[in-house]
Amino acid sequence: MAQAFLASLAVTDFRSYHSTALTLDGGPVVLFGSNGAGKTNLLEAVSYLSPGRGLRSATASEVGRRLPGERTSRAWSVSALVQEGEEQIRVGTGVEPGGARRIVRIDGEPAAPSRLAEAVRLVWLTPQQDRLFLEGGTERRRFLDRLTFSARPEHAVHAAGYEKAMRERLRLLTNGPADPMWLDALEVQAGEAGAALAHGRAATVGALQAEIDARTDRPFPLARLSLSGEWGLHADPVEIAAALHRSRGRDAAAGRSLAGPGRTDLVVIHAEKDRPAAECSTGEQKALILNLVLAQASRLSRAESAPSPILLLDEVAAHLDAQRRAALAEEIAALGLQAFLTGTDRALFEAFDGAEIIRVEPSPETGGRLTRMERAE
Repeated sequence: MAQAFLASLAVTDFRSYHSTALTLDGGPVVLFGSNGAGKTNLLEAVSYLSPGRGLRSATASEVGRRLPGERTSRAWSVSALVQEGEEQIRVGTGVEPGGARRIVRIDGEPAAPSRLAEAVRLVWLTPQQDRLFLEGGTERRRFLDRLTFSARPEHAVHAAGYEKAMRERLRLLTNGPADPMWLDALEVQAGEAGAALAHGRAATVGALQAEIDARTDRPFPLARLSLSGEWGLHADPVEIAAALHRSRGRDAAAGRSLAGPGRTDLVVIHAEKDRPAAECSTGEQKALILNLVLAQASRLSRAESAPSPILLLDEVAAHLDAQRRAALAEEIAALGLQAFLTGTDRALFEAFDGAEIIRVEPSPETGGRLTRMERAE
C-alpha cells in the first residue's frame, strides 16, 4: 500500500492563524517554539481533516480566529492536498462567512464529513491524555473510541446513535413523560447501536493486544488490555435493551444511566510490573499510552483498503527519556508514516533523522510565523 501523506496544508483564520501554508514531502515534521506560539493550533487544524471535533473536541464555531474585541469567531478553512501513490485528493473543511455548520469539500465537491476518513486517517496523542489513567472512565472510553474510529469509521455513527438514544431515554425517565412505548423504542435503538459500539471496542482491544504482544523489541512498557463490564465482542442488542428496561427505576432515581455499554471502561495493566497503569509513574503512563497509539498506527499502516495513518503527537517527547525518544523516531521511520510532532526544545528531536524542522513563533500579523530550518541530519 502506498503511503498517504499531506503534500500541502493551508490554514486560514483558524485559532491564532490568519493565514499560513506548508508544502511537505511526507517525512516527519517537527514544530518547535515557545509556549503559546501556535504549535498545537496547527496540529488541531490538521485534526479537522478527519470527521469529528478534532484533537481538542471543539465545535466548528469555536475554532475560528477572533481578535481582541471581536465577539464572534471568523469564518475559517483548512485544506490539504493528500498524496497516496500516484493519486492526489484535495480535501477541505471550514465554516463559511455567516455560517455556523462545518462544511466539507473533496476535490471541490460538497461531501459529508464522514467521507474525510476515506482520504485522511489520523491518530493523535495530546498532553490532555497524560491523565488518561487518573481520570474517570469517560476519557478512557473516548480515547478507545477514537482509536476504534481510526480503523472503523462507522464506529462514530454507532457511538453517536447510542449516545443520542440514551440521552433521550434519560430525559424521559427524569423529566417525563415516561411513556413505556417510547422508552421501549429508544431502548431498542440503544441496544442496536450499543451492540455495534461494544463489538467495535472489543475488536480494537483484541487487535491492539495482539499488536503489542508482537512489539517486545521496543523500549516501551508492554500492556495487558481488557474491558470492564459485561458488554464485549458478543454483545446482543436484545440483551442490552432488556438490561436498560430493567434499569429504568435505578436510572431515574440516580439521574444517570447505570446500565449498558456506556459503562464499559478500558483497563490497562503494566505487564512487566503487573500493576494498574494508574499506579505507574508519569513517564511510564506516557510510554504506555504512546505504545497504544503506535500499535494502532502500526496496524493501520498494513491495511489494504484504507489510507495509511498520519500521526499527530503534541508535546510527546516531554516525558520520554533519550532512549525512548530515539525509539519513537526509529518507529516512525520504520512505519514510513508522516508524523507531526511539537515541542518547546528543538534538542528533543535530535534523533529524528531527515525530519523537517520548523520554528513556530508568535506574530501579530499572521498569528503564527513558520520558519523552516535545515533538515535534521
